[in-house]
Amino acid sequence: MAATAQHRGDTGGSPLRVRHLPPRVRAAVLTLHGGQEESRARPRHWHPAALRMRPVLRSAASAVSPEEVLLGEVRYRHRGWNEGDPAQDALAALDELTGAYGAVPVVLIGHSMGGRAALTASRHPQVRGVLALAPWVVEDEPVDQLRGRRLVVVHGDRDRVTSPAASVAYVRRARARGVCAGAVLVRGGDHAMLRRAGFWHRSAAEITADLLRDEDLVPPARAPEDGRTAGLAARSLTSPDAVIV
Repeated sequence: MAATAQHRGDTGGSPLRVRHLPPRVRAAVLTLHGGQEESRARPRHWHPAALRMRPVLRSAASAVSPEEVLLGEVRYRHRGWNEGDPAQDALAALDELTGAYGAVPVVLIGHSMGGRAALTASRHPQVRGVLALAPWVVEDEPVDQLRGRRLVVVHGDRDRVTSPAASVAYVRRARARGVCAGAVLVRGGDHAMLRRAGFWHRSAAEITADLLRDEDLVPPARAPEDGRTAGLAARSLTSPDAVIV
């Protein structure tokens, strides 16, 4: 906790915003929203990048045990990646979570810049899985920190802000280093996850449930009404190439 306070410096405030606190915390799901490449401005809760993750978190909440799974968001000090600021904020939030509720397994869900922050912060010992939605990844993005975790990347094939090809290449590099990783390409999907929004949200719920299923913290699996997302995480993790949906 002291390290967290020192990390926040003069910005103040907790890096962890809890949206749902169950009676007994046995696991956690944290979302990380997008941002900009460079900016020292303060992020606001009404910015589109932050608002975009609210339905994603609600969807994830529908797939896990409300009596045992904490739901929260990482609060950034700055809107920009800068030199990895949001990843440091995520690590501080994970430290705070561990200090307050113990060594519980955590799934990180990050979009765009938040996806990159989630990939970086996955080195925290409590992270069990990462769901990266349209993540911003660079050519030499590290992968070794993901060993022992499971990673699912979901990217729209019409994204013009971040690269679906880079996401698939990242998953391939991660697999080559022994990481359990999979990629899903959404036909017609855009960066803002507005096209086929229902599918994005259902997929987030189903994949989050799969990433926590080994912890026995989700209800029994139920077939989705449209049948399109059943087993999506498992399919992506075992498919030799990206799963196209």
